[in-house]
Amino acid sequence: MKKLLTIAATLGLISAASVAVQASPQQDLKEFRAYFAERFPDVPFKEYVNGVYSIDQASREQWEAIEEFPPYELNIDNGKQAFNTPFKNGKTYASCFRNDGVGIKQDYPYYDNATGKVVTLEAAINECRSDNGEEPLKWQKGEIADISAYMSYTSRGNKTNVVVPGDEGAMAAYTRGKNHFYAKRGQLNMSCADCHLWNAGNRIRADLLSPALGHTTHFPVYRSKWGGLGTMHRRYGGCNKQVRAKPFKPQSDEYQALEYFHTYMSNGLVMNGPGARK
Repeated sequence: MKKLLTIAATLGLISAASVAVQASPQQDLKEFRAYFAERFPDVPFKEYVNGVYSIDQASREQWEAIEEFPPYELNIDNGKQAFNTPFKNGKTYASCFRNDGVGIKQDYPYYDNATGKVVTLEAAINECRSDNGEEPLKWQKGEIADISAYMSYTSRGNKTNVVVPGDEGAMAAYTRGKNHFYAKRGQLNMSCADCHLWNAGNRIRADLLSPALGHTTHFPVYRSKWGGLGTMHRRYGGCNKQVRAKPFKPQSDEYQALEYFHTYMSNGLVMNGPGARK
């Protein structure tokens, strides 16, 4: 652990310097991919949708055995039922989304100029409920994760296609997410990049650190540690706690911006959510 923290601290200085020079999103994406191509030259780009299982064969074999009987199947079924159950006004979630909400996860999150906010899929689900006179769902697990899992499942095979327009608002949100990804925090003074960029493939205690490339393709995720399904922002909060930092609230501007940057970095990779992880 001490050795990992020393490496992270040293490389963190490099990452902080790189953030200081604000490259375009397209340049960031090119460099992000190139970094992993150099770090793991034997891993095909398309394999990064499988997270840590793309770089470790022993872990992959265990995971493939789990995926034969996916622990999230019931969540997909529950999500489909909830998605198609009419609200009190007779409408369903389909009325709130293009293509009736089928096969659209790859376009989320996006920046909404009208509200000046990043819109995640979970935020859109709760906005749909509010617009139809229903109470919002809790953000991190339960029904919202089930509905998100169903919508993700209908999007399997579609390529991540997050757009960052060149206008001031979208760029500000993207940059905020980028800065969060590289900024150190917590008592352990570590960033997202320390674990999932600079030290991807290294071990921290018994766990192998996964590459950030492809992280977002398989959410929401069923984690054995949780014993259930959780959203991206549930995972963000857990990561913050692990470095002994106070988590932001789910769907806060901070986490929405982080998801915007984080997902953009996986553009071109196919959606394969929901997924199963340790």
